[in-house]
Amino acid sequence: MTQIQLPGLVDAHVHLREPGYTHKEDFTTGTAAALAGGVTTVLDMPNTVPSTATPETLAEKVTLAAAKAVCDVGIFVGATSSALDAYLPVAHRACGLKIYVNDTFGNLRIDELSSLHRLFRTWAERASEVGGFRSERSPSPASSRLGPIAVHAEDLMVPVCLYLSDLYDIPLHIVHVSRRSEIELIRAARERGSRVTCEASPHHLFLSTADLPRLGARGDMRPRLATPDDVAALWENLDVIDIFATDHAPHTLAEKASETPPPGVPGVETMLPLLLTAVHAGWLELADIVERCVDAPRRIYALPEQPETIVDVDVDAESILRDEDMHTKAGWTPFAGMPVFGLVERVTLRGRVVYEDGFILAQPGSGQVLFQHS
Repeated sequence: MTQIQLPGLVDAHVHLREPGYTHKEDFTTGTAAALAGGVTTVLDMPNTVPSTATPETLAEKVTLAAAKAVCDVGIFVGATSSALDAYLPVAHRACGLKIYVNDTFGNLRIDELSSLHRLFRTWAERASEVGGFRSERSPSPASSRLGPIAVHAEDLMVPVCLYLSDLYDIPLHIVHVSRRSEIELIRAARERGSRVTCEASPHHLFLSTADLPRLGARGDMRPRLATPDDVAALWENLDVIDIFATDHAPHTLAEKASETPPPGVPGVETMLPLLLTAVHAGWLELADIVERCVDAPRRIYALPEQPETIVDVDVDAESILRDEDMHTKAGWTPFAGMPVFGLVERVTLRGRVVYEDGFILAQPGSGQVLFQHS
């Protein structure tokens, strides 16, 4: 038994499904699953019903999260194809602007160059009005500055967004990178001075197309699982990957077993044991986990510190991941049956024990909603 203490982890990409899809997940169950995985801050995406794309829908989601979350929550706003700029008055209360350039629910997909150009231009204009972008030097609670633009890694859209980011000098964060072409393009852009960061998800680091015959619909997500060569490319370019984030996107098993299964998989509570297993295998070091799951997301999104927040972990504990052990409302994991090292024994958030020995001790509403002070 080897026990260590880690800072509270950040999952910078989750879909807590509220409002609109609470049969899959909600703020209480999703943040409880986060605590079970040693995650004390999550950043929630805007593709709910309604989409988080106006002052009213952001206010609704903030109210729900404030009443129900058991860990801290930041909320993205999104731009819809029907109302590109509706979110602008409350942009400073979001952790960033999410632009969907591929398939998603609702009306959030933006796939026309004219619309993309307008979004980057107006985000830059709004940033200049409120003092620029958040950074390590401007993360104070009173700051009304803006977070980065986050976009999907999606074929030809990556160079388009990189160009627009350079044109308007906007920090760009590319989410769930999964292909060799994407990570190599991001490396080249960064070497030329672009303000680009990126993230990869555990399912794209630990699963590939070779697993699809076994997984079936449980292995269906967007982007789809990539080839073993693509997975190898992510590990070869680990120094380019700033963040590990799960894209936690739960659906019920009944939905996954239907004739038209929706894409997406749960992941927030399995990220740490998977990464600790990689440490045990010599693929990662503990410092890699802290950098990509704590330091980098806090730096990129200028997240406030969490004093007296500790995750107690037995890094040598062995177990088999099982559906029935999951805290997510969905009740399953694509990693079921996988042997892992690492057990989260206790989570202390701001001096209070909120998770211990498999049980959530925090009360709904004890989590904080970030960036709502200005």
